[in-house]
Amino acid sequence: MSGASPKARFWPGLHRKQSCFDRMVVDLSGPVKGYTVRYVPEIIQDGTGFRIPVYGNARLQVTVNAPSYDSNGNLTYNPAAKAELSNVAGYQTFRQVVYAARFEGSTSIGPCVRARLPFRVFTLDGPGSGSRLIVDVAHFW
Repeated sequence: MSGASPKARFWPGLHRKQSCFDRMVVDLSGPVKGYTVRYVPEIIQDGTGFRIPVYGNARLQVTVNAPSYDSNGNLTYNPAAKAELSNVAGYQTFRQVVYAARFEGSTSIGPCVRARLPFRVFTLDGPGSGSRLIVDVAHFW
């Protein structure tokens, strides 16, 4: 995909087998071009300002500089259940993962957690020409 933006194949894959954190993985079809991850008072839908109701006492907003549509405007990621992207039953920290928006070449999701806990973010290359954005949220302070 020379010169093309990576497309979000947002599959917030959740991994709970880690002993001290819950992990969310965002899978992209190309290299990570940029992202922001931060705690916010509310998950807001970009472009509309609509407040998305969520579970959990703290909210992260993850925005990846990757569209969730192709060059023809066809959606490459359109979750059926925007309020429950992944089943988080049994996770120690995650309470809910919501789809926030696709807007102006970016895609946002909101992992909601039990408290405002430390988190780390990093990227990995692969598989193939794709990449992954990893968000780990600690179980404890």
